[in-house]
Amino acid sequence: MIKYTKIGALAAMLSVVLGAFGAHALKDKLTSDMMDVYETGVQYHMFHAVAILLVALLIERLPRQRLALWAARLLLAGIVLFSGSLYALALSGMDALGAITPLGGVAFIAGWICLALAARPLK
Repeated sequence: MIKYTKIGALAAMLSVVLGAFGAHALKDKLTSDMMDVYETGVQYHMFHAVAILLVALLIERLPRQRLALWAARLLLAGIVLFSGSLYALALSGMDALGAITPLGGVAFIAGWICLALAARPLK
């Protein structure tokens, strides 16, 4: 699906931009703990951007395409919620933002489950 190929590619590009920003502009501004938080956000952002690209490439071959579409949506939601909350936490220091992170983790898990179920043969 071309839409999710674009979304996955743009999400991967944004991960690279944010990773470079962190490495160059933030390394002297954040504590090492907050830098680790930021880098975790970047890492999960890239993993799941690539996963969205994988779904986009596989969707037409999977027996349950609707579940594959939901997988891509949930992976994108996970990037926004999980990585986004980690970026915001690292940059602001507001610990309350950490409460959003598990919601993103649940979205990631649900996305992977949807992808696995999308590959199940139709009966």
